[in-house]
Amino acid sequence: MNRGDCMDWLFLFVAGLCEIGWPLGLKISQISANRLPGIALAVAAMAASGLFIWLAQKTIPMGTAYAVWTGIGAAGTFVVGVLVFRDSADVMRVLSVVLIVAGVVGLKLAHR
Repeated sequence: MNRGDCMDWLFLFVAGLCEIGWPLGLKISQISANRLPGIALAVAAMAASGLFIWLAQKTIPMGTAYAVWTGIGAAGTFVVGVLVFRDSADVMRVLSVVLIVAGVVGLKLAHR
């Protein structure tokens, strides 16, 4: 893997982290006092996420990039929901997120 590939994977990871920001912003905006800051966070996170996945797709195949991007976002949002908003962490939900993470790792390992 050359340096450009490593940067593109870093961009993809950052894009996935930004994917966590927009549902978090929308959740925060549910409280009327936080409506505008929450929506602003969501819009900024969406824009940043889109920029970083665009950068990542220079060397990473589109399907792989999309699956990894959404996987990081889904798993990360699940963790934030459990830790910050006390969402349920029952066995079936945790197992399902573990499967998402396993799929993301498998896609990364399969990329050459």
